Amino acid sequence: MTALSNSPLRALQESKLKALFAAIATGGAFNSARVTGEAFEFENVPFTTKDDLLGDRLAHPPFGSALTEPLANYTRFCQTSGTSTGQPMAWIDTPQSWEAMLNCWRWVFRGAQLHKGEDRVFFAFSFGPFLGFWTAFEAAATDYLTIPGGGLSSMARLEAMARYQTTVLCCTPTYALRLGESIGGESGVGLDRLAVRKVIVAGEPGGNVPGVRERIEQLWNARVFDHHGMTEVGPVSFESVELPGFLQIIEEAYLAEIIDPKTGREVAEGACGELVLTTLDRTACPLIRYRTGDWVKKRIINDRLCLEGGVLGRVDEMVVIRGVNIYPSAVEGVVRQVAGIAEFQVEQRKIEAMDEVAVLIELQPGAAPDLVRHLESKLRDTFSMRIPVRLATGLPRHEFKARRWVKVAVE
Repeated sequence: MTALSNSPLRALQESKLKALFAAIATGGAFNSARVTGEAFEFENVPFTTKDDLLGDRLAHPPFGSALTEPLANYTRFCQTSGTSTGQPMAWIDTPQSWEAMLNCWRWVFRGAQLHKGEDRVFFAFSFGPFLGFWTAFEAAATDYLTIPGGGLSSMARLEAMARYQTTVLCCTPTYALRLGESIGGESGVGLDRLAVRKVIVAGEPGGNVPGVRERIEQLWNARVFDHHGMTEVGPVSFESVELPGFLQIIEEAYLAEIIDPKTGREVAEGACGELVLTTLDRTACPLIRYRTGDWVKKRIINDRLCLEGGVLGRVDEMVVIRGVNIYPSAVEGVVRQVAGIAEFQVEQRKIEAMDEVAVLIELQPGAAPDLVRHLESKLRDTFSMRIPVRLATGLPRHEFKARRWVKVAVE
């Protein structure tokens, strides 16, 4: 196996990688076929894709063939929010692998400088079968008063946060905006009754989109901390007080690569590429060189791998509009700079073999209709092209992962 480097962190990763390969050698067929023979050299191990995982699930239902221990050892279940088949993908963990993911969430809380015995954390999640809900909640419950908000309305959540003087809110960026816009007014809960000092967001890009971050911080009068992870691998990165605007990879738990998606080669420091992860601690259901599809910018700070600006978008979400590369998160960043917009949606349609987009916006009560022209101007300045903006009503509201980019068929 090729040495990764001489630093203590790299030595730890190499030691864990050797142990992982040993577990895989006696485990399921999915990974053992990838790390045998000449391919045992890490750089020769093929990448794993979501299509690979889906194919393995279909061939070996319902949990696939990547498990490294007897099925009786697995006690935790979670699933993805969906796949190309429309069906979620199930994942199971042993107590040891689950605890490894709780340790990753503890990095998130330490990065935001939460204080044991002082902070009270409110989780505004539905607590469905998604990994992030449960790992975050259980990790927080080790050190902080932890309050679940599943099954409550937005008004009831605000009232509970005021009553119990919670200091930290944990939710998606979309819901942080939605709940924040309910402060005051009909809710009857003003900022003067709330004690929230920090908002930890996860589940979708947005926490490091400047317009989104600034809007959340304005609504809550609190500092935003971003985090990202995924059901397939677990909690991956965190934002710290010391490095705002960067997500730090938890390299004790993951061997991370950032590659050119076309060539598969590692990109240079300061360049953008696709994040690839190998799980070092979640060994009961490991993934080797998993192509996450996350588009990120590589930075090395204090010998640590960081993602400048967080997750910038998805590799497969970029669209080319009249020769301009556009990511959904970039459009949202512009929209969130304009006060008075309650919700928005982007429609993408093909006209005469070319893709076109338009932005639909729903205004907050009392907002001036000339926001349409104002937003069109900001979009034109940002992307050097005209993107039409139209007023709309009844746009869907989101609590979990927002789906604001809609492809529309042209009749």
